[in-house]
Amino acid sequence: MFLPVQEAEEANTPGHINATNQSKISQPRTFMQWLRMTIFTLFVLSGQSAAILLGRFYYDKGGKSKWTATLVQIAGFPIIIPYYYISPPEKTTTNSIHRNEPSTLILALIYVSLGVLQAANSMMYTVGLLHLPVSTFALICTSQLTFNAFFSFLINSQKFTPFIINSLVLLTISSALLVFQTNSTNPTGNSNVSYEIGLFCTVGASAGFGLMLSLTELSFHKILRREIFTVILEMIIYQSLVATCATLVGLFASGEWKGLKREMDEFELGKFIYVSTLIWTAIAWQIFNIGAVGLIHEVSSLFSNVISVLGLPVIPVLAVIFFHDKMDGVKAISMVLAIWGFISYFYEHYLDDSEAKAEKRDVKEEISMRPLLKEVTDEQDGLKNIYQKIPLSTETKFYEH
Repeated sequence: MFLPVQEAEEANTPGHINATNQSKISQPRTFMQWLRMTIFTLFVLSGQSAAILLGRFYYDKGGKSKWTATLVQIAGFPIIIPYYYISPPEKTTTNSIHRNEPSTLILALIYVSLGVLQAANSMMYTVGLLHLPVSTFALICTSQLTFNAFFSFLINSQKFTPFIINSLVLLTISSALLVFQTNSTNPTGNSNVSYEIGLFCTVGASAGFGLMLSLTELSFHKILRREIFTVILEMIIYQSLVATCATLVGLFASGEWKGLKREMDEFELGKFIYVSTLIWTAIAWQIFNIGAVGLIHEVSSLFSNVISVLGLPVIPVLAVIFFHDKMDGVKAISMVLAIWGFISYFYEHYLDDSEAKAEKRDVKEEISMRPLLKEVTDEQDGLKNIYQKIPLSTETKFYEH
């Protein structure tokens, strides 16, 4: 994107440079910001866990349609449309008055590209979950953090501190332990080809998800540039609408829609549970989407992904309870490493917040000292003017005495 000439000239003015530099300094978070971050975190953890478990439940009880399983991941967005219309309007500020709104064409390109990418990721996640156990699928998905870190470094200029690097290493090892272990044993009853397809699709979806998060953050901070919650809802609604249309095209083009009635009739627990499973899966994924996009808006795409990865090692525990997956020592170690990695990353944010508060306090002290400094400067200037007004002869007589 290129700035208009006028905006580029304004960006070179001293006042704009100072404002930009101040905005780049990390601002201390308020209580409401921490509250929103907590709510979004709970949305990510609960929505993701419920959605993955329900997706596995759909397959275990007789579900077979990959396009239907993909559709429920993205088609639940209408449930948030009413909240979008009752949300409070944006408050008029100096920034909003002088802000250049992106054109309709640019917005359409953003929503279409992200929507198509979301549809492709959802399909790959569906194929991966079809061919892999829940525990293996969930823990391989933690590789998305490594991909997101790479894309954040390239696209979002993400800075890596020692604590963030430590977090990335721990979370990557956490997923790699189970990838190599399960890959060598192939615990499913599927063929090796199907199992490898599941691994490939899950890793590919993780890479695509990391890229999508980084592009979403770029859209928020460089193009949309509006710090209100309705922007989050707009992103989810339009992006999900495009993804839903793309998935529906695949559903009808593949011919899977013809077997949906028979699939419903043959579902082990009946039609009502079949429909309920799909509905609650769609709701769970929307809860996850709201939380993930909300964390991108509040913090960054990398932080949103760290929270998502934190919840993935919890899923194997739930899989042991509900699907009787085996829990061994390697999975336990993987979960411990994932939690340790999250604590390391969260501690970095704590240090950043403390540093931001200290910087803000120093700025306030500097501002409070400005009137006093100005008064001293004025006095010095006054004495200098008086001295310059004294005639030279008077100065000579003064020094003679």
